[in-house]
Amino acid sequence: MAGTPPPPETARATGEGAPRQTLALTAMLFAVSMTFIDQTIVSIAAPSITDELGLSASGMQWVVNAYLLSLAAFFALGGRLSDLLGHRRMMLIGTLVFVISSVLCGCVPSGDFAQTWLIIFRATQGLGAALMFPAALAIVIAVFPVDRRGRALALFFGLSGALTAVGPLLGGWLTQWTWRAIFWVNVPVAVVAIVLTVVARIPEKRRAERLDVVGAVLVAAGMALSVLGFQQAAAWGWSSVATWACIVGGLAILVVFYGYERRTTHPLINFDVFRDRAFTIDSLVLFFAMLAFVPVFFFASVYAQVSLSASPNQAALFLLYFFIGFGIASQWGGKILDKRGARPAMKIGCALGAVGFYLWAQEMTDLSIHDQWPYAAMAGAGIGFLLAPASTDAVNRSINASYGEVTGITQTIRNYSAAIGMAVFGTVLTHVTTNRITTTLEQRGLPPAEAESTARQVAESVTGHPDGKSPSGDGPVAQALQGAGDAIRLDFAEANQWVFYGMAIALAVAFVCSLAHPGTRVTARQDMDSPVREAPSRS
Repeated sequence: MAGTPPPPETARATGEGAPRQTLALTAMLFAVSMTFIDQTIVSIAAPSITDELGLSASGMQWVVNAYLLSLAAFFALGGRLSDLLGHRRMMLIGTLVFVISSVLCGCVPSGDFAQTWLIIFRATQGLGAALMFPAALAIVIAVFPVDRRGRALALFFGLSGALTAVGPLLGGWLTQWTWRAIFWVNVPVAVVAIVLTVVARIPEKRRAERLDVVGAVLVAAGMALSVLGFQQAAAWGWSSVATWACIVGGLAILVVFYGYERRTTHPLINFDVFRDRAFTIDSLVLFFAMLAFVPVFFFASVYAQVSLSASPNQAALFLLYFFIGFGIASQWGGKILDKRGARPAMKIGCALGAVGFYLWAQEMTDLSIHDQWPYAAMAGAGIGFLLAPASTDAVNRSINASYGEVTGITQTIRNYSAAIGMAVFGTVLTHVTTNRITTTLEQRGLPPAEAESTARQVAESVTGHPDGKSPSGDGPVAQALQGAGDAIRLDFAEANQWVFYGMAIALAVAFVCSLAHPGTRVTARQDMDSPVREAPSRS
């Protein structure tokens, strides 16, 4: 088949295999590191951006959310384009779109157009990531043979995922100079990724098929509309007609998309892959695990800054406990995948993560960073054990070696789940925090209406300072907040307990799903089109 990488034996004979694999993996890590870092770096700089550009609180929320919305909406398209136009080409195009958008985000002008400018180019950043990531992952899969793929992808997911922890640290340091640097820092990283990709001489492979434009529009509209409803539920309310119109309307469009895909000749997503029971279980495990994995970055950071009175840099160090567990366990998970298949690793990871998040939630009201680190590390280890095995096992089961397409499916599931988790847990946090702070302020003499209004402002703000400004002066609101500081910190900690209990439940559901995995595993490919599976494992 034209463009197919040479067999491992041939590559070793020519001396090209190992260098190409190492360079290719390094290039892809540099590329996707930008997408992971940008998931957290903007949140740290949000107050500075808001103050300088005069953005509203809802406007800043859109700046943060536009990235995730675009990722969820275009991942399937990115995976399909990677198959049709070539993985290397789409990786380079996606990287260029991402880095140009980053530069433009950092060049936002002051004035009335600033908010719109930032939202537009944050969305195009997400588009660039959606084009880049499926292609980058497909390159790693194509370059490494099946018997080495588990460890390679464990390194890929482990290091790139752990780089999310760099976001807050880097954001805190760069913001001291200028918040615009949090976008410009992507430029040197992108240059290294592009240079290494060219030097690695990655073989190109394309599929001569038609792009499903109608399917791309339907899935983008359905994903974007439903995610919008989930994300805006905290602001609009779950009883709002607009909330449910977006959610139900978006899901209805996705149903139409499914029906259309089943009838078209060259679908954007080949749903036949879900006939593989193992692939379906892998997808379910990823869905429920991602309800916790991406949101934990935001909620743990906010908890640390509000309840533990940590600085942004201290909050980032707090998250390192989670990532230490994640990084170590991801390597073990990859080895288990290579030797015994995905099911044992997923079972261990889901169970460990559920227990870790539960115990972490139990310790939150003690308001001590040092007492929580074992449970944060345990929760991270749980995610680390299951993430690479579930993702790798899913893409190994791709039909006709359609790695880009199947990667697009799995990453769409992951990002869609992350959006739902952020929205649902955010609504829970806002609701519980508002109720608890209202009670606290009423006990300190604030009138009920004023107590509820103040509580809502505090609950809806990331830092506890709505619209980037803290209550000031000698009025009753400022006095009440000053007198109730410790109590409000505890109120917020108790509200976060509900969020982390929810994450534990999500991992418990993922564990139940993992039990249904048939235990078969991909052990080799006799050709580039059909995987060979062993008998079910006993674990």
